[in-house]
Amino acid sequence: MKKKILIILLVIIVIALIGIGYFVFTDMQQENMLKTELSELDQLVNAENIDMDAINNRLDRIVTNGDYAIVEDAFKTYLKEDFENSIQIANILNDEKLTTLLTVENYKEDGKNFINSKEYITNTRTALETCKNKYTEFLTEEKAMSYINNKGLDSYYTDLYKDEFIGDMSSATEDTTVQDSIDDVIDILNIYEKVLNLLSENQDNWEIEGENIVFSSESLSNQYDELINSL
Repeated sequence: MKKKILIILLVIIVIALIGIGYFVFTDMQQENMLKTELSELDQLVNAENIDMDAINNRLDRIVTNGDYAIVEDAFKTYLKEDFENSIQIANILNDEKLTTLLTVENYKEDGKNFINSKEYITNTRTALETCKNKYTEFLTEEKAMSYINNKGLDSYYTDLYKDEFIGDMSSATEDTTVQDSIDDVIDILNIYEKVLNLLSENQDNWEIEGENIVFSSESLSNQYDELINSL
């Protein structure tokens, strides 16, 4: 009888060990899948020639399951929103209209009140300031962790998210290249606005002759030149 009990206990222990081993193996497999997926995504984001379709395909899919899927979804959502904001910044900074506001062609088309040009400056400046604030916020650990906190996860998974995928963000916050570029463009927009205000407030004192703007007042001409030279 005792022998039968021992055999039964042994069988139970073996089954338990097999079950534990299976779950450990599955867990490790899921973690490796997650690390591989996010590593490959990082390579796509930092590639010299960015493939937006490939990046979006990665961001829109979940390859793991269970708690690892929650970690994967949190990190990809963080990356996606950060990436979208960076793309918006790039689109604004590369907008060709920025280079046409103080051209003779624009003076002819939108002068002499420059309603459309002034509205464009206001909207672009506001968009840039919003994007800059978001960009800076995305570089903070608090923002990054907000995508994983309150998900009901064991600390192992939040630590994995923080240590493996977020890492130390202090060096990122020290690099202000993007923010400085945005500030430079905002400064330029402010000067554009001053030029257009000068022209709209003195509508009777300037005309377009050929490809040049001509002023009837030397003082006004000097003010215009001073603003243009400050760009």
